[in-house]
Amino acid sequence: MNTISRILIICSLIFGNTYAVFAQEILSDQSGMPDSEMPNIVLIMADDMGYESLGCNGSTEYSTPNLDQLAAQGIRFDHFFSQPLCTPSRVKIMTGKYNFRNYEDFGYLNPNQTTFGNLLKNAGYETCIAGKWQLNGLNQDNPGNEDVKRPYRFGFDEYCLWQLYHERAEGERFANPLITQNEKDLPRDKDAYGPQIFADYIKDFIDRKAGKPFFVYYPMVLVHDPFVPTPDSPEWADPARRYEKDTAYFADMVAYTDKIVGQIEDKLKEKGVWDNTIIIFTGDNGTHPSIISETVDGNVKGGKGKTINTGNHVPMIVSWPQQIKNGRVYNGVLDFADILPTLAEAAKVNTTQYHTDGQSFLSVIKGNSKPIKSETFIHYTPRWGKNTDLHNRWVMDRKYKLYQDGRFYNTQKDPDENKTLSNLTPKEQERREKFEAILQAKEKEFPYHWNKEEFKPGGEQGN
Repeated sequence: MNTISRILIICSLIFGNTYAVFAQEILSDQSGMPDSEMPNIVLIMADDMGYESLGCNGSTEYSTPNLDQLAAQGIRFDHFFSQPLCTPSRVKIMTGKYNFRNYEDFGYLNPNQTTFGNLLKNAGYETCIAGKWQLNGLNQDNPGNEDVKRPYRFGFDEYCLWQLYHERAEGERFANPLITQNEKDLPRDKDAYGPQIFADYIKDFIDRKAGKPFFVYYPMVLVHDPFVPTPDSPEWADPARRYEKDTAYFADMVAYTDKIVGQIEDKLKEKGVWDNTIIIFTGDNGTHPSIISETVDGNVKGGKGKTINTGNHVPMIVSWPQQIKNGRVYNGVLDFADILPTLAEAAKVNTTQYHTDGQSFLSVIKGNSKPIKSETFIHYTPRWGKNTDLHNRWVMDRKYKLYQDGRFYNTQKDPDENKTLSNLTPKEQERREKFEAILQAKEKEFPYHWNKEEFKPGGEQGN
Protein backbone atom coordinates (compact mmCIF):
# COMPACT_ATOMS: atom_id res chain seq x y z
CA MET A 1 0.00 0.00 0.00
CA ASN A 2 1.45 3.38 -0.96
CA THR A 3 2.03 6.31 1.42
CA ILE A 4 -0.93 8.33 0.16
CA SER A 5 -3.25 5.39 0.71
CA ARG A 6 -2.03 4.97 4.27
CA ILE A 7 -2.53 8.66 5.00
CA LEU A 8 -6.08 8.57 3.66
CA ILE A 9 -6.97 5.57 5.80
CA ILE A 10 -5.58 7.23 8.94
CA CYS A 11 -7.44 10.48 8.16
CA SER A 12 -10.65 8.54 7.69
CA LEU A 13 -10.29 6.84 11.05
CA ILE A 14 -9.33 9.95 12.99
CA PHE A 15 -11.73 12.45 11.47
CA GLY A 16 -14.60 10.21 10.45
CA ASN A 17 -16.36 9.48 7.23
CA THR A 18 -15.85 12.87 5.61
CA TYR A 19 -12.44 11.64 4.53
CA ALA A 20 -13.75 8.15 3.88
CA VAL A 21 -15.92 9.41 1.03
CA PHE A 22 -12.86 10.99 -0.57
CA ALA A 23 -10.63 8.03 0.19
CA GLN A 24 -12.90 5.38 -1.25
CA GLU A 25 -12.20 6.39 -4.84
CA ILE A 26 -8.44 6.05 -4.41
CA LEU A 27 -8.57 2.94 -2.22
CA SER A 28 -11.33 1.15 -4.10
CA ASP A 29 -8.97 -1.46 -5.52
CA GLN A 30 -6.38 -1.95 -2.78
CA SER A 31 -7.19 -5.56 -1.96
CA GLY A 32 -4.82 -7.00 -4.54
CA MET A 33 -7.42 -9.67 -5.25
CA PRO A 34 -9.13 -10.01 -8.65
CA ASP A 35 -12.84 -9.19 -8.59
CA SER A 36 -13.66 -12.77 -9.58
CA GLU A 37 -12.03 -14.05 -6.38
CA MET A 38 -13.55 -11.55 -3.96
CA PRO A 39 -16.54 -13.20 -2.27
CA ASN A 40 -19.88 -11.44 -2.35
CA ILE A 41 -21.27 -10.87 1.13
CA VAL A 42 -24.92 -10.81 2.24
CA LEU A 43 -25.43 -10.06 5.94
CA ILE A 44 -29.03 -10.53 7.09
CA MET A 45 -30.01 -9.52 10.63
CA ALA A 46 -33.54 -10.26 11.81
CA ASP A 47 -35.11 -7.88 14.33
CA ASP A 48 -36.00 -9.36 17.75
CA MET A 49 -35.41 -12.98 16.81
CA GLY A 50 -33.82 -15.08 19.54
CA TYR A 51 -31.95 -18.34 19.14
CA GLU A 52 -35.06 -20.43 19.84
CA SER A 53 -36.98 -19.14 16.80
CA LEU A 54 -35.49 -21.47 14.17
CA GLY A 55 -36.28 -25.11 13.53
CA CYS A 56 -32.58 -25.94 13.25
CA ASN A 57 -32.16 -24.55 16.79
CA GLY A 58 -34.92 -26.68 18.23
CA SER A 59 -38.12 -24.77 17.50
CA THR A 60 -41.16 -26.99 17.14
CA GLU A 61 -43.57 -24.13 16.51
CA TYR A 62 -42.24 -22.08 13.62
CA SER A 63 -41.68 -22.91 9.96
CA THR A 64 -38.15 -22.03 8.79
CA PRO A 65 -37.28 -24.53 6.00
CA ASN A 66 -34.97 -22.21 4.05
CA LEU A 67 -32.93 -21.24 7.09
CA ASP A 68 -32.86 -24.83 8.31
CA GLN A 69 -31.52 -25.93 4.93
CA LEU A 70 -28.99 -23.10 4.93
CA ALA A 71 -27.77 -24.31 8.32
CA ALA A 72 -27.69 -27.93 7.20
CA GLN A 73 -25.42 -27.06 4.27
CA GLY A 74 -23.42 -24.35 6.07
CA ILE A 75 -22.33 -23.70 9.63
CA ARG A 76 -24.69 -23.27 12.55
CA PHE A 77 -23.15 -21.35 15.43
CA ASP A 78 -24.58 -22.60 18.71
CA HIS A 79 -23.22 -19.94 21.07
CA PHE A 80 -23.40 -16.60 19.29
CA PHE A 81 -24.26 -13.43 21.19
CA SER A 82 -25.48 -9.98 20.22
CA GLN A 83 -26.39 -7.18 22.63
CA PRO A 84 -29.77 -7.46 24.42
CA LEU A 85 -31.25 -4.44 22.64
CA CYS A 86 -31.55 -3.01 19.14
CA THR A 87 -29.26 0.01 18.80
CA PRO A 88 -26.48 -1.35 21.02
CA SER A 89 -26.34 -4.37 18.70
CA ARG A 90 -26.43 -2.30 15.51
CA VAL A 91 -23.64 -0.03 16.65
CA LYS A 92 -21.54 -3.02 17.69
CA ILE A 93 -22.00 -5.14 14.58
CA MET A 94 -21.40 -2.24 12.19
CA THR A 95 -18.20 -1.00 13.87
CA GLY A 96 -16.82 -4.14 15.50
CA LYS A 97 -16.42 -2.31 18.81
CA TYR A 98 -17.68 -2.67 22.35
CA ASN A 99 -20.53 -0.32 23.20
CA PHE A 100 -18.44 1.72 25.62
CA ARG A 101 -16.39 2.99 22.71
CA ASN A 102 -19.12 4.56 20.57
CA TYR A 103 -22.67 3.94 21.82
CA GLU A 104 -23.92 7.40 22.79
CA ASP A 105 -27.72 7.34 22.50
CA PHE A 106 -30.44 4.90 21.60
CA GLY A 107 -31.21 5.17 17.88
CA TYR A 108 -27.92 6.90 17.07
CA LEU A 109 -24.55 6.15 15.52
CA ASN A 110 -22.20 9.12 15.43
CA PRO A 111 -21.19 9.90 11.82
CA ASN A 112 -17.56 10.10 12.93
CA GLN A 113 -17.55 6.29 13.11
CA THR A 114 -16.27 3.91 10.44
CA THR A 115 -18.40 0.87 9.61
CA PHE A 116 -18.00 -2.36 7.69
CA GLY A 117 -19.75 -0.49 4.88
CA ASN A 118 -16.86 1.98 4.68
CA LEU A 119 -14.22 -0.76 4.84
CA LEU A 120 -15.78 -2.93 2.14
CA LYS A 121 -16.59 -0.02 -0.13
CA ASN A 122 -12.96 1.10 0.11
CA ALA A 123 -11.93 -2.44 -0.82
CA GLY A 124 -13.84 -2.24 -4.10
CA TYR A 125 -17.24 -3.62 -3.13
CA GLU A 126 -20.55 -2.33 -4.42
CA THR A 127 -22.51 -1.70 -1.22
CA CYS A 128 -26.18 -1.59 -0.31
CA ILE A 129 -28.27 -1.41 2.85
CA ALA A 130 -32.00 -2.11 3.02
CA GLY A 131 -34.39 -2.49 5.94
CA LYS A 132 -34.34 -0.78 9.33
CA TRP A 133 -32.05 2.20 9.91
CA GLN A 134 -32.89 3.97 13.19
CA LEU A 135 -29.39 5.45 13.54
CA ASN A 136 -29.82 9.16 12.73
CA GLY A 137 -30.62 10.12 16.31
CA LEU A 138 -34.34 10.81 16.08
CA ASN A 139 -35.02 9.57 19.61
CA GLN A 140 -32.74 12.09 21.31
CA ASP A 141 -32.99 14.82 18.67
CA ASN A 142 -29.30 14.49 17.85
CA PRO A 143 -27.73 16.88 15.31
CA GLY A 144 -28.30 15.98 11.68
CA ASN A 145 -31.12 13.57 12.39
CA GLU A 146 -32.84 14.56 9.15
CA ASP A 147 -29.73 13.91 7.07
CA VAL A 148 -30.83 11.65 4.19
CA LYS A 149 -27.19 11.21 3.11
CA ARG A 150 -26.12 9.55 6.37
CA PRO A 151 -26.11 5.97 4.95
CA TYR A 152 -23.71 7.13 2.24
CA ARG A 153 -21.35 8.44 4.91
CA PHE A 154 -21.32 5.02 6.51
CA GLY A 155 -20.15 3.43 3.26
CA PHE A 156 -23.33 2.40 1.46
CA ASP A 157 -23.66 3.28 -2.22
CA GLU A 158 -27.43 3.02 -2.08
CA TYR A 159 -30.21 2.34 0.37
CA CYS A 160 -33.86 1.52 0.93
CA LEU A 161 -34.72 2.19 4.58
CA TRP A 162 -37.41 2.57 7.19
CA GLN A 163 -36.97 5.16 9.95
CA LEU A 164 -34.14 7.06 8.32
CA TYR A 165 -35.43 10.52 9.16
CA HIS A 166 -39.11 9.82 9.84
CA GLU A 167 -40.12 8.83 13.35
CA ARG A 168 -42.08 5.66 13.89
CA ALA A 169 -45.22 7.66 14.65
CA GLU A 170 -45.15 9.01 11.07
CA GLY A 171 -45.37 5.60 9.44
CA GLU A 172 -44.88 1.94 10.23
CA ARG A 173 -42.79 -0.71 8.49
CA PHE A 174 -45.29 -3.39 7.50
CA ALA A 175 -48.60 -2.55 5.77
CA ASN A 176 -48.59 0.80 3.94
CA PRO A 177 -44.97 1.45 4.97
CA LEU A 178 -43.11 4.76 5.05
CA ILE A 179 -39.81 4.01 3.31
CA THR A 180 -37.02 6.29 2.10
CA GLN A 181 -35.00 5.14 -0.89
CA ASN A 182 -31.86 6.99 -1.96
CA GLU A 183 -32.94 10.34 -0.44
CA LYS A 184 -36.58 10.18 -1.58
CA ASP A 185 -39.66 8.83 0.16
CA LEU A 186 -41.45 6.12 -1.76
CA PRO A 187 -45.14 6.76 -2.52
CA ARG A 188 -47.34 5.27 0.18
CA ASP A 189 -49.23 2.18 -0.96
CA LYS A 190 -51.88 0.62 1.27
CA ASP A 191 -51.35 -2.73 -0.44
CA ALA A 192 -47.57 -2.72 -0.07
CA TYR A 193 -45.70 -4.78 2.53
CA GLY A 194 -42.47 -3.22 3.77
CA PRO A 195 -40.40 -6.42 4.18
CA GLN A 196 -41.15 -7.40 0.59
CA ILE A 197 -40.16 -3.94 -0.67
CA PHE A 198 -36.76 -4.33 0.99
CA ALA A 199 -36.34 -7.86 -0.36
CA ASP A 200 -37.24 -6.74 -3.89
CA TYR A 201 -34.75 -3.87 -3.66
CA ILE A 202 -31.99 -6.26 -2.61
CA LYS A 203 -32.82 -8.66 -5.44
CA ASP A 204 -32.71 -5.77 -7.91
CA PHE A 205 -29.34 -4.70 -6.49
CA ILE A 206 -27.99 -8.23 -7.00
CA ASP A 207 -29.37 -8.18 -10.56
CA ARG A 208 -27.47 -4.98 -11.27
CA LYS A 209 -24.23 -5.78 -9.45
CA ALA A 210 -23.74 -9.52 -9.99
CA GLY A 211 -20.73 -8.89 -12.23
CA LYS A 212 -18.82 -7.18 -9.43
CA PRO A 213 -18.13 -8.03 -5.78
CA PHE A 214 -21.01 -6.71 -3.70
CA PHE A 215 -21.94 -6.31 -0.05
CA VAL A 216 -25.57 -6.32 1.07
CA TYR A 217 -26.45 -5.44 4.65
CA TYR A 218 -30.06 -6.29 5.37
CA PRO A 219 -31.17 -5.31 8.88
CA MET A 220 -34.71 -6.68 8.59
CA VAL A 221 -37.81 -5.10 10.09
CA LEU A 222 -39.22 -8.58 10.77
CA VAL A 223 -40.02 -9.95 13.40
CA HIS A 224 -40.33 -6.84 15.57
CA ASP A 225 -43.67 -5.86 17.08
CA PRO A 226 -46.38 -4.90 16.28
CA PHE A 227 -47.24 -8.53 15.56
CA VAL A 228 -49.50 -8.18 12.55
CA PRO A 229 -50.53 -10.25 9.51
CA THR A 230 -48.20 -10.79 6.57
CA PRO A 231 -49.35 -11.13 2.93
CA ASP A 232 -49.32 -14.90 3.53
CA SER A 233 -51.72 -14.62 6.47
CA PRO A 234 -55.40 -15.21 5.62
CA GLU A 235 -56.26 -11.99 7.46
CA TRP A 236 -54.25 -9.92 4.96
CA ALA A 237 -57.09 -10.32 2.44
CA ASP A 238 -59.15 -7.96 4.59
CA PRO A 239 -57.44 -4.51 4.50
CA ALA A 240 -59.06 -3.63 7.81
CA ARG A 241 -57.25 -6.50 9.53
CA ARG A 242 -53.73 -5.75 8.25
CA TYR A 243 -53.05 -3.69 11.37
CA GLU A 244 -54.60 -6.18 13.78
CA LYS A 245 -52.16 -6.85 16.62
CA ASP A 246 -51.87 -10.32 18.08
CA THR A 247 -48.88 -12.37 19.21
CA ALA A 248 -50.41 -15.23 17.21
CA TYR A 249 -49.07 -13.50 14.07
CA PHE A 250 -45.49 -13.90 15.28
CA ALA A 251 -45.35 -17.35 13.66
CA ASP A 252 -46.45 -15.87 10.32
CA MET A 253 -43.76 -13.20 10.60
CA VAL A 254 -41.07 -15.80 11.26
CA ALA A 255 -42.30 -17.75 8.23
CA TYR A 256 -42.13 -14.63 6.05
CA THR A 257 -38.60 -13.95 7.27
CA ASP A 258 -37.66 -17.43 6.10
CA LYS A 259 -39.47 -16.87 2.80
CA ILE A 260 -37.41 -13.74 2.09
CA VAL A 261 -34.17 -15.59 2.81
CA GLY A 262 -35.27 -18.14 0.23
CA GLN A 263 -35.99 -15.39 -2.31
CA ILE A 264 -32.50 -13.92 -1.88
CA GLU A 265 -30.93 -17.37 -2.17
CA ASP A 266 -32.86 -18.01 -5.39
CA LYS A 267 -31.69 -14.69 -6.84
CA LEU A 268 -28.04 -15.47 -6.05
CA LYS A 269 -28.37 -18.83 -7.78
CA GLU A 270 -30.17 -17.28 -10.75
CA LYS A 271 -27.29 -14.83 -11.25
CA GLY A 272 -24.66 -17.55 -10.93
CA VAL A 273 -22.98 -16.05 -7.86
CA TRP A 274 -24.28 -18.43 -5.20
CA ASP A 275 -21.10 -20.46 -4.78
CA ASN A 276 -18.89 -17.46 -4.05
CA THR A 277 -21.31 -15.59 -1.80
CA ILE A 278 -21.00 -15.53 1.98
CA ILE A 279 -24.44 -15.39 3.55
CA ILE A 280 -24.65 -14.62 7.24
CA PHE A 281 -27.98 -14.77 9.06
CA THR A 282 -28.37 -13.62 12.65
CA GLY A 283 -30.65 -11.59 14.94
CA ASP A 284 -30.06 -8.27 16.69
CA ASN A 285 -31.24 -9.41 20.15
CA GLY A 286 -33.56 -11.82 21.91
CA THR A 287 -37.23 -12.33 21.15
CA HIS A 288 -39.86 -9.98 22.55
CA PRO A 289 -40.84 -10.95 26.13
CA SER A 290 -44.48 -11.35 25.11
CA ILE A 291 -43.54 -14.33 22.92
CA ILE A 292 -43.28 -17.82 24.39
CA SER A 293 -41.88 -20.33 21.90
CA GLU A 294 -42.22 -24.09 21.94
CA THR A 295 -38.94 -25.96 21.52
CA VAL A 296 -37.61 -29.49 21.93
CA ASP A 297 -36.29 -28.38 25.32
CA GLY A 298 -39.56 -26.88 26.51
CA ASN A 299 -41.08 -23.42 26.30
CA VAL A 300 -38.77 -20.41 26.01
CA LYS A 301 -39.89 -16.92 26.98
CA GLY A 302 -38.35 -14.10 24.96
CA GLY A 303 -35.69 -12.12 26.82
CA LYS A 304 -35.22 -8.97 24.75
CA GLY A 305 -33.66 -6.19 26.82
CA LYS A 306 -32.61 -8.48 29.66
CA THR A 307 -29.11 -9.61 30.55
CA ILE A 308 -30.05 -13.29 30.91
CA ASN A 309 -28.96 -15.34 27.91
CA THR A 310 -32.33 -15.22 26.16
CA GLY A 311 -31.72 -11.47 25.88
CA ASN A 312 -28.78 -11.80 23.51
CA HIS A 313 -28.38 -15.45 22.50
CA VAL A 314 -29.26 -15.23 18.81
CA PRO A 315 -29.26 -17.51 15.76
CA MET A 316 -26.18 -17.48 13.59
CA ILE A 317 -25.83 -19.30 10.28
CA VAL A 318 -23.05 -18.91 7.72
CA SER A 319 -23.18 -20.26 4.17
CA TRP A 320 -20.37 -20.11 1.60
CA PRO A 321 -20.76 -23.06 -0.80
CA GLN A 322 -17.34 -22.51 -2.35
CA GLN A 323 -15.68 -23.03 1.03
CA ILE A 324 -18.17 -25.02 3.12
CA LYS A 325 -18.70 -28.44 1.57
CA ASN A 326 -20.35 -30.18 4.51
CA GLY A 327 -22.73 -28.74 7.07
CA ARG A 328 -21.54 -28.61 10.66
CA VAL A 329 -22.08 -26.99 14.05
CA TYR A 330 -19.57 -24.68 15.71
CA ASN A 331 -19.72 -24.79 19.50
CA GLY A 332 -17.32 -21.97 20.34
CA VAL A 333 -18.42 -18.63 21.78
CA LEU A 334 -18.55 -15.64 19.42
CA ASP A 335 -20.27 -12.26 19.43
CA PHE A 336 -21.23 -9.29 17.27
CA ALA A 337 -17.80 -7.65 17.50
CA ASP A 338 -16.40 -10.61 15.55
CA ILE A 339 -18.46 -9.96 12.41
CA LEU A 340 -16.54 -6.93 11.10
CA PRO A 341 -13.03 -8.45 11.29
CA THR A 342 -14.37 -11.63 9.65
CA LEU A 343 -15.85 -9.71 6.71
CA ALA A 344 -12.68 -7.64 6.44
CA GLU A 345 -10.45 -10.71 6.29
CA ALA A 346 -12.70 -12.37 3.72
CA ALA A 347 -12.43 -9.26 1.54
CA LYS A 348 -8.66 -8.95 2.13
CA VAL A 349 -9.14 -5.59 3.86
CA ASN A 350 -6.10 -4.40 5.78
CA THR A 351 -7.39 -3.44 9.24
CA THR A 352 -4.04 -2.78 10.92
CA GLN A 353 -5.00 0.90 11.22
CA TYR A 354 -8.51 0.14 12.45
CA HIS A 355 -9.34 -0.82 16.02
CA THR A 356 -11.79 -3.68 16.46
CA ASP A 357 -12.64 -5.54 19.63
CA GLY A 358 -13.54 -8.65 17.68
CA GLN A 359 -11.62 -11.60 16.29
CA SER A 360 -12.08 -12.93 12.79
CA PHE A 361 -13.62 -16.38 12.57
CA LEU A 362 -12.92 -16.78 8.85
CA SER A 363 -10.71 -19.76 9.67
CA VAL A 364 -13.79 -21.47 11.16
CA ILE A 365 -15.71 -20.86 7.95
CA LYS A 366 -12.83 -22.38 6.02
CA GLY A 367 -12.80 -25.53 8.12
CA ASN A 368 -11.00 -24.89 11.41
CA SER A 369 -12.90 -26.50 14.29
CA LYS A 370 -10.76 -25.06 17.08
CA PRO A 371 -12.37 -22.35 19.23
CA ILE A 372 -11.39 -18.79 18.29
CA LYS A 373 -11.81 -17.73 21.92
CA SER A 374 -13.00 -19.41 25.09
CA GLU A 375 -15.20 -16.61 26.45
CA THR A 376 -16.69 -13.26 25.51
CA PHE A 377 -17.06 -9.89 27.22
CA ILE A 378 -20.30 -7.90 27.02
CA HIS A 379 -20.80 -4.25 27.96
CA TYR A 380 -24.47 -3.29 27.95
CA THR A 381 -26.02 0.04 28.83
CA PRO A 382 -29.48 0.37 27.24
CA ARG A 383 -30.04 4.16 27.46
CA TRP A 384 -33.61 3.56 26.41
CA GLY A 385 -36.87 4.17 28.23
CA LYS A 386 -37.05 2.54 31.64
CA ASN A 387 -34.70 -0.21 30.53
CA THR A 388 -31.91 0.66 32.96
CA ASP A 389 -30.67 -2.77 34.03
CA LEU A 390 -27.65 -2.09 36.24
CA HIS A 391 -25.99 -5.42 35.52
CA ASN A 392 -24.32 -4.15 32.43
CA ARG A 393 -20.95 -5.89 32.20
CA TRP A 394 -20.25 -9.57 32.18
CA VAL A 395 -17.95 -12.28 30.89
CA MET A 396 -19.36 -15.60 29.78
CA ASP A 397 -18.56 -18.85 28.07
CA ARG A 398 -20.84 -21.71 27.08
CA LYS A 399 -21.50 -22.62 30.71
CA TYR A 400 -20.54 -19.88 33.16
CA LYS A 401 -21.27 -16.18 33.50
CA LEU A 402 -19.78 -13.56 35.83
CA TYR A 403 -21.28 -10.10 36.26
CA GLN A 404 -19.25 -7.10 37.31
CA ASP A 405 -21.10 -7.00 40.64
CA GLY A 406 -19.80 -10.48 41.46
CA ARG A 407 -22.80 -12.68 40.66
CA PHE A 408 -21.62 -15.95 39.14
CA TYR A 409 -23.96 -18.41 37.41
CA ASN A 410 -23.95 -21.75 35.68
CA THR A 411 -26.23 -20.67 32.83
CA GLN A 412 -26.33 -24.18 31.41
CA LYS A 413 -28.15 -25.44 34.52
CA ASP A 414 -29.72 -22.13 35.55
CA PRO A 415 -30.61 -20.19 32.36
CA ASP A 416 -32.86 -17.75 34.22
CA GLU A 417 -30.04 -16.97 36.68
CA ASN A 418 -32.04 -17.65 39.81
CA LYS A 419 -29.21 -18.79 42.07
CA THR A 420 -25.67 -17.44 42.10
CA LEU A 421 -22.98 -20.10 42.57
CA SER A 422 -21.23 -20.60 45.89
CA ASN A 423 -18.94 -23.35 47.25
CA LEU A 424 -17.20 -23.46 43.90
CA THR A 425 -15.43 -26.48 42.51
CA PRO A 426 -11.77 -26.00 41.50
CA LYS A 427 -12.86 -25.70 37.85
CA GLU A 428 -15.52 -23.14 38.70
CA GLN A 429 -13.06 -21.17 40.79
CA GLU A 430 -10.59 -21.19 37.91
CA ARG A 431 -13.22 -19.87 35.50
CA ARG A 432 -14.34 -17.20 37.93
CA GLU A 433 -10.80 -15.95 38.46
CA LYS A 434 -10.19 -15.77 34.71
CA PHE A 435 -13.44 -13.87 34.18
CA GLU A 436 -12.57 -11.49 37.03
CA ALA A 437 -9.24 -10.68 35.40
CA ILE A 438 -10.99 -9.82 32.13
CA LEU A 439 -13.50 -7.56 33.89
CA GLN A 440 -10.73 -5.83 35.83
CA ALA A 441 -8.80 -5.18 32.62
CA LYS A 442 -11.86 -3.63 30.99
CA GLU A 443 -12.51 -1.52 34.08
CA LYS A 444 -8.98 -0.11 33.83
CA GLU A 445 -9.44 0.58 30.14
CA PHE A 446 -12.84 2.21 30.51
CA PRO A 447 -14.29 2.56 34.04
CA TYR A 448 -18.01 2.04 33.97
CA HIS A 449 -20.16 5.10 34.55
CA TRP A 450 -22.62 6.95 32.39
CA ASN A 451 -22.62 10.69 32.12
CA LYS A 452 -23.31 12.00 28.66
CA GLU A 453 -21.33 15.18 29.26
CA GLU A 454 -18.27 13.20 30.36
CA PHE A 455 -18.55 10.37 27.85
CA LYS A 456 -16.20 10.84 24.91
CA PRO A 457 -16.54 8.09 22.31
CA GLY A 458 -13.64 7.66 19.95
CA GLY A 459 -10.26 9.10 20.85
CA GLU A 460 -8.08 6.68 22.81
CA GLN A 461 -10.99 4.33 23.51
CA GLY A 462 -12.81 4.37 20.21
CA ASN A 463 -10.25 4.93 17.49
